[in-house]
Amino acid sequence: MSLRKIFSREFLLTFSAQLAFSFSLFILIPTLPIFLSRLGTAETKIGILIGASSVFSVVMRPLVGRALLSIPERNFMFGGALLLTLCSIAYIFFYSFWPFLLIRVFHGFGFALFYTASTTYIANISPEEHRGQSISYFFLAFNFAFALAPTFGMFLLNQFNFTLLFLVCAALSLCSLFLSTRLGKRASKRVESSSSEEDRSLLSTKALPPAILAFFTHIIWGALTAFFPLYALEHGMSNPGLFFAAFALMLILGRMFGGRILDLYRKEKILFPCLLTYIIATLLLAFSETTPMFLLVAIIWGAGNAFAFPAFVALAIDLAGASRGPALGTFTALSDLGVGLGAVIMGVVLRLTNFQIMFLCLTLTGIINFVYFYFGIMKKQKGRKPHLKRESFYI
Repeated sequence: MSLRKIFSREFLLTFSAQLAFSFSLFILIPTLPIFLSRLGTAETKIGILIGASSVFSVVMRPLVGRALLSIPERNFMFGGALLLTLCSIAYIFFYSFWPFLLIRVFHGFGFALFYTASTTYIANISPEEHRGQSISYFFLAFNFAFALAPTFGMFLLNQFNFTLLFLVCAALSLCSLFLSTRLGKRASKRVESSSSEEDRSLLSTKALPPAILAFFTHIIWGALTAFFPLYALEHGMSNPGLFFAAFALMLILGRMFGGRILDLYRKEKILFPCLLTYIIATLLLAFSETTPMFLLVAIIWGAGNAFAFPAFVALAIDLAGASRGPALGTFTALSDLGVGLGAVIMGVVLRLTNFQIMFLCLTLTGIINFVYFYFGIMKKQKGRKPHLKRESFYI
């Protein structure tokens, strides 16, 4: 019965639109760094170009989140898919740094529009008593795309060329655009904007604790997506997409078969081991040079992320109350900032040092995140009685 409540027509349409949209994005994860490298782009510039979309989407996230209090989510999903379609086509024609950077900026704007709106839409239509489960299932759209798209992207690159690859991205974006137009203008459970100071603000202070955790984890994500494909190719891994496929497989298995854990245990107990996996995975990667070791790192990393990220998002929504748009705008803005800064900063580190030092810097980032969680969240919650009802405090 709970699954029937979750899998409504609106949920399935949004899931499908997000799947096509994510597929278009994730095809570029292993292929875009290779594309730029073959053009003779330096590592520092690769980091800037890969990270630019995330950095500039930060500008849009809070604005979209605030606007979602009064504007239908599907309007932003439509706009985001359209921007992604145009950017995918533009990649074919513009190779030099500054035009390419401009395309990446608009690419980031499109991602900000679509992702913030689709996640808010799901939060608004989800049954209150099954919100955590609904969000976890929705993120499978990202996971299925992530399991298949990077490998598919490398297949297109190895068998055909970059032009076909970018045209496939455009076609997938158009598919997402079409599905978005099939959604109702407003979710059935929309909440009205309140007049509180929190609602009038572009940023949600309530969502900051999980947003900060997501910021640090996305620094790691941003650096790995930008530079792992190059590292893997250096060490004989012909298809770096396999690394991301193994990572995504662990996400899918964890969220499909272990989702019940999110309803049984306190968030601190779930996040404690999850955040440790980021430290372990990046530390192992610093000393890995073979495909089996790369896959082991992906499995460890994926196992932790399977439960950590839905916990971050559900907590941000629960803490926000009726102001879900601003909360998700804040959360996704810090997440995108982490992705962008991870690619840019680690690009500089890589330029000055080597891959091993860069991966060790990512390990340090994971340690900083864990320390913040332990002393800034876990210790504080131990000394505070939970004031929210169980289904909203536990994810």
